[in-house]
Amino acid sequence: MKKNMGSIDKLIRLVLAAIMAVLYFNGIIGGTLGIILVGLALVLVVTSFVSYCPLYSPFGINTCPKDK
Repeated sequence: MKKNMGSIDKLIRLVLAAIMAVLYFNGIIGGTLGIILVGLALVLVVTSFVSYCPLYSPFGINTCPKDK
């Protein structure tokens, strides 16, 4: 897998995942929506750590800075 995510993109994903987790674990959002958000948060964290988003490839998106 070739990296296709930049550091700002990774930071945004981690912040969104943290917000989703806080909302779920504080009981603000629960039920089916809460479980879906926790699953989405896990996907965001994993894609942040591997610096690769599978949805970027078909659309040709690459936020990773180019090597000079």
